[in-house]
Amino acid sequence: MSDNNADITSDKIAETQYPIDDLLSHRWSPLAFDNRPVETDKLYSILEAARWAASCFNEQPWSYIVATSDNETEFQRLLDCLVPANQEWAKNAPVLMISVAKLNFERNGNENRHAFHDVGAASANLAIQAMALGLFVHQMGGFDIDKARETYNIPSGYEAVAAIAVGYLGESESLSEKLQQREAAPRTRKPLEQFVFSQDWGQSLQLK
Repeated sequence: MSDNNADITSDKIAETQYPIDDLLSHRWSPLAFDNRPVETDKLYSILEAARWAASCFNEQPWSYIVATSDNETEFQRLLDCLVPANQEWAKNAPVLMISVAKLNFERNGNENRHAFHDVGAASANLAIQAMALGLFVHQMGGFDIDKARETYNIPSGYEAVAAIAVGYLGESESLSEKLQQREAAPRTRKPLEQFVFSQDWGQSLQLK
């Protein structure tokens, strides 16, 4: 990874069943962020990565609302959309976002049942590009969807999907004791056998 001034502790590197790229194995969602500002070019780069995600019929149903800590008023507006438990730590991140999905196809007006999937794909691109630039991303479901709609005048036919914190890795000692325990918890994932199937549902893929 380039230009990464943050220490990544070994216990946060994914213990994979099969080899994956370092950008993926090192990616995790911290609670402790440094208040160091994110450089403008880096912020635009991670949004550019989101821009180039794949989407159904190339509809690109994603939008991002962005607030940076150098504008205290706008930053507080977005922070206030988060649930209190997330505000506790996200207030230290220098960048907050809300991703938004367009729910209907531009091409014909029909419901786009893939919209949330495609917004997630764009945000995954964003997160991996962030890692390449030494930044960390923490995506959250814990925010007030209705408040976000009211605060930002999100129109009908669009829905807020997730809140996102972006920044450089901070010191876990800056967190409460409870959050420090969460930060130190080992990363875990289900084994492939539990979610990769072949021939029938629940039958694990077996390749020779």
